[in-house]
Formats: sequence, C-alpha cells, structure tokens
Amino acid sequence: MVQRRRRLLDVESILDAALALVDEHGRLTMSELAGRLGSSASSIYHHVSGRAEIIELLRERFAANVHLPSVDGADWGDEVASWMRSYRGHMAEHPNLIPLLIGQTMTAGAALRGYDRVAGLLSAAGFPDSEVILWVTALDCYAVGAALELTSPPDVWRSERDRTPALDAAVHAGPRGQDRADAAFDLGLSALLAGMRERLAAQPTGVGP
Repeated sequence: MVQRRRRLLDVESILDAALALVDEHGRLTMSELAGRLGSSASSIYHHVSGRAEIIELLRERFAANVHLPSVDGADWGDEVASWMRSYRGHMAEHPNLIPLLIGQTMTAGAALRGYDRVAGLLSAAGFPDSEVILWVTALDCYAVGAALELTSPPDVWRSERDRTPALDAAVHAGPRGQDRADAAFDLGLSALLAGMRERLAAQPTGVGP
C-alpha cells in the first residue's frame, strides 16, 4: 500500500494532504505530511521545494476561487466590496490556514492579481499613491479578521462574575452566531467604504496618481 501511494504522489495530492493537516491540527510539518501521505519527506521534495512552497500553492488554490475585481468601468467601491465578501467567505473555510498564509511573503500569482486589481481600482479612483497600499492593507486586515470571526462560538460574550448591563443589553438585542458575524461584517464594510469615499472627496485638487 505504501509503495502504491508513493507512485501516485503528485502536487495535488500533496496539497490535499497538507490542507487536511492544517485544518485538523493548525500546523504543517514535512514529517507529518510524509506520514499522512504514506511516503517520505524526500519523495515530497521531488514535487515541491519545501513547506514554504506548499503554503504558497495553497494560497494560489484559495485565491483562484476569490472574486477578481473588475476594472472595466465598474464602481470601485462595489468591486472592492464584492472582493472582500468573496475573500472573507473562502478564507473562513480554512481558518487554521490563515496564520500560515500571513506568516510568509506572498508570491502566489492569483492572490497578487487580486491585490493588484484592488490597488488599480483605488489608484484610478484618485487615492494618492502613498495611501493605496495602506488602504489595501486595511481592507486585507478587515477581511482576515472577519473570516476568523466566523469561527467564534455562538456566545462570544457571557458575563458570569462581573456586572455588564450595557453589554448584556446589546447582546440580547442583537443577532447571534453567524447572523451576528455577517451583519457586523456588512455594517463595518459599509462604514469602511463610506469613510474611504469621504476621504477621497476631501482630497485637494490635483492630489492623486
């Protein structure tokens, strides 16, 4: 059986096993990956250069399913919002992968193309060149944080010892579980984009790309 699995070893099977390990244990080591594949680490290195490449290939697989913003005359805010919703949804499917992805420099083409589209939209809209990467970073942070929020328990806040009447009232009045996470994401995204539009409108004439 081990010999048969070794003959069938390829990049896709390596990625499938790596993602399963990350989903289950929140980590990825070459020794554990080899054990899961019924192979040896040296056999894996015939197909990939190492752990860093596996993580980037997983990023590429993830990013290939994320909505790519359009630059063909569409409203920049609407396109950014669609990208953010898609990004959050796909990222939330594998929350344990998030720390691995943010822990190394991004080189995956599909992921870079998404960020490039967002940067192009913001630049074309008139945001100063010096601010574009700051907004890209802020949007990225919000999407990643919102993806992690989807993994929270239904009851995020529960006061058992301290008296917290304002928080208790807010929790009682609001939605719970994923409904709360979704509503909070939409509310925050609307506020973020509104703030971006306001800041853009306040730019002095002649400031921009």
